Amino acid sequence: MTGWSAGPFLLAVLLILTVCVVKPTSEFDPYQVLGVSRSASQAEIKRAYKNLAREWHPDKSKDPKAEDMFIKISKSYEILSNEERRSNFDRFGQMDENQPFSQSQRHGFRNFHSSFYFDESFFHFPRSRDFADSKYMLHHAQYNSDVLPDSYRRPYLIKVTSEWCFACMHIEPVWKQTVQELEPLGVGIGIVDLGYERRLANQLGAYRAPSIIGLVNGRMTFFHQAVVREHLRQFVEDLLPQNLVQRINDNNCRTFLDDWHAENKPSVLLFDQVPVVPLLYKLTAFAFRDYVRFGHVDQGDAHSTKLLQQFNVNTYAPTMLLFKEDTEKPVDIIQARGMKRQLMDEFVSNNKFLQVPRLVSQQLFDELCPVKQFHRRRKYCVLLITGEDEAFHPGNKAFLDFASANKKDVLRFAYVYQHQQQPLCQALLHNHAPISPQVVILERRSQAGRVLYRSVSGGWNGSEEDESRLHEQLELLQKDPTYLTSDTTLPELNNEMAPIFIIQWMNAAYDYVLQMYDGLLYSNWQEMMPILSLIFSALFILFGTVIIQAFSESGESAPRKPKEQPARQTEEDASSRPSTSSRPPKKDFVEVTELTDITYVSNLVKLRPGHINVVLVLTNVSKNALLRKYAKEVFSFSGTQTLHFSFLNADKHRHWMPSLLHSAYLGESGSRSEDEESSDYAGHVLALNGHKKYFCLFRPVFTGDDPSDSSSETSVSSESKRKSRSRSRTSSHSRSRSHSREDGAVPRRGSSRATSIEVHHKLDRLGLWMERLMEGTLPRLHVPAWPTLSQDSTES
Repeated sequence: MTGWSAGPFLLAVLLILTVCVVKPTSEFDPYQVLGVSRSASQAEIKRAYKNLAREWHPDKSKDPKAEDMFIKISKSYEILSNEERRSNFDRFGQMDENQPFSQSQRHGFRNFHSSFYFDESFFHFPRSRDFADSKYMLHHAQYNSDVLPDSYRRPYLIKVTSEWCFACMHIEPVWKQTVQELEPLGVGIGIVDLGYERRLANQLGAYRAPSIIGLVNGRMTFFHQAVVREHLRQFVEDLLPQNLVQRINDNNCRTFLDDWHAENKPSVLLFDQVPVVPLLYKLTAFAFRDYVRFGHVDQGDAHSTKLLQQFNVNTYAPTMLLFKEDTEKPVDIIQARGMKRQLMDEFVSNNKFLQVPRLVSQQLFDELCPVKQFHRRRKYCVLLITGEDEAFHPGNKAFLDFASANKKDVLRFAYVYQHQQQPLCQALLHNHAPISPQVVILERRSQAGRVLYRSVSGGWNGSEEDESRLHEQLELLQKDPTYLTSDTTLPELNNEMAPIFIIQWMNAAYDYVLQMYDGLLYSNWQEMMPILSLIFSALFILFGTVIIQAFSESGESAPRKPKEQPARQTEEDASSRPSTSSRPPKKDFVEVTELTDITYVSNLVKLRPGHINVVLVLTNVSKNALLRKYAKEVFSFSGTQTLHFSFLNADKHRHWMPSLLHSAYLGESGSRSEDEESSDYAGHVLALNGHKKYFCLFRPVFTGDDPSDSSSETSVSSESKRKSRSRSRTSSHSRSRSHSREDGAVPRRGSSRATSIEVHHKLDRLGLWMERLMEGTLPRLHVPAWPTLSQDSTES
């Protein structure tokens, strides 16, 4: 009985112990710490956090519990501001502040074992994240909205970490020392928790912890060296562009300062005793690189003695001189032994514009002449529209002197070159080109470009009268803001300093190649698998296509029948006419077969359905000239599989051509034609369809001038051309004998001999005729049967 009752008793004891152990772990409630309900919105949570953080901040509250309370408030807001963490807390409860909430049950057992001194502290794991690190934690939205844009002004050093990471704890002391050193210099610091911010870690390409990433200009670079403070400092310095700071000495100082006009920027010189440019100075130059040019002078260099004497620089402390239009005298100077970043930022930001800068971009225009927002912040822009030639230099110099003598908070002086910013000048001058430089006073009213303005009458030449007139109108403007009577909308300014497209493309390609090289060199196999898969897929598709094409070409190019007489055509001749066939030629010559008693039946009478034999009629005298011309004209069509090319010797088969024409014209009209009566068929071309028993006829034409002909032969040219045009018009309306001509004239039959130039030009229009043959628009002459060659051969 006693043994039977011991089981339930032990179970009850264990249940009570479990409840007692688990209960303290759930005492921390972020909703109670912030004083909000479980249904509170993000706006309410954020408002409560700000109020409590302001009240319990250790720097403002003297309560001894302020620091602990502030940590609880920050931790509560960290949980409730993240929807995923808040959902996990609502479902599982907060069992341990530092571990993922999906493991809350397991954490409860760890707290149970903590009664036996067997928790994570035994392995020296920190129970909570350091409060100093909480302000560096990055979230996905914060990274894309704040950190990425800010990386164009300063570099970021981001650490990717996770809990239960031995290596992360190993580098923690070095990381803290690096942060304490680099953050005062202006380097941004960020920490990404690999467990909580998986989405951000995937965007960064960080798949393991610990990882250290450098971010500059939106481009990420992984740190792959030993985690030492000196290496991390050099890593940040290498992230910066190379030409941020120029080395200045007595030889190049004058050139550097005089470039203010071309660069449209002030110049800053840092005099320091160290020969290497300090990282602090490089970071300041990176932040203001769009506004100011930076130079470094080594005070210990023997070539810098004249500069030290000229500007009376103290060699015992770093000195910064800022120059604008006047290169002989700096407009501002700072000198301090411990130069701080805040002091340098204030020094440069207060002087980041020239006294009279040139409007070279819309960004500069927006900063120099901001849009009116409040009455007290009203700003007026006095704009000089001038030119680049030397003739405008005196007026521009007078405008600069006037601006220097009339400095006021409400006035901003600037000038613009009319040739560089034509749309802006046309909008202000109503499309009228000024004879002399013109001064315009304007006030911006909206970001869309709406301005109120007024032109100063009389133009601007820099005379005392012009200065007095401008001064009077500025005084009237300050007394009466309605003085600006004109209203217009300005277009966006051209960016004169933007690099050309090819430079931008090369820079982007260079960054991409570096990123790919870095990824392939240091990535593990898991990270390289997508890239390798893409490469092998592309190679497989490429080689597969080549192999398939090679096999298809070998099958198509297999010889079907032996040819007797090939007429070769070189690639140089064939390139003179573009291909109009559906398939390009596979050889650099045309195979032409002679029609004889042996080949006549296979190449014509028993020709396969759908195939056409293009036959050239020639004689012994014209054979060589016509074959060369024929091969040149039909070469671009030789890739078509349904076309065959042959020639017929009319001297050997004198009766075949008349017999064929007689059969065709007898069936068409029943009357004899001129072609039947002619004895010269050299240059005729026939497209013979052996299966359907029809053919298309090309009659030779002569389009050139025969230099050997007499004047009596050329005297009949006009009559011949008139007959040719008449036959061409008739051929488009009937299927008579003249219908088959290809816009050509009949050869002169009065000539007793065929000159070489006549033979050469007989096939000039054959290419056009072949195109019409491929289109199927040529007239067809049908025959009841094909005449034979045996009779002609016997008679010959």
